[in-house]
Amino acid sequence: MITSAPIRQPCPPGACDCGRDPLLETPGADVRILFLTRAEEKRLVERLENLQSLQDLEHLQRRMFEQLGIRVNIAPGFNEVRTMRGIGIHIDELPGLCRKTRAAIPAAIRRAMEKRPQIAFELLNANDLLRDT
Repeated sequence: MITSAPIRQPCPPGACDCGRDPLLETPGADVRILFLTRAEEKRLVERLENLQSLQDLEHLQRRMFEQLGIRVNIAPGFNEVRTMRGIGIHIDELPGLCRKTRAAIPAAIRRAMEKRPQIAFELLNANDLLRDT
């Protein structure tokens, strides 16, 4: 007997532009993102909000890509970084990724950086923005 993993329920009509149904209808498509159910999304957001270090964030970025196909790019913005808003958090387009999830992941990362500013400092230092000249 073959059992399948639960997949994300469809969003209400007109509420999202994720392309869940066309993704399911495409033969051979990467449907890993659909395994991110609402309960799993909640766990992911909670885990992101409780980051302890830049290494922890980088580890979660790798795991999100490996398991779900979500690529999260985090880098200092083009202008000055005065607040956590100055750090750019971009999620690559991915068919099946819900609009709310696309917004929840960067928000959770920003909340983690606000709780633990050393994560932001490590990120800035990794990009040579805080290095002594």
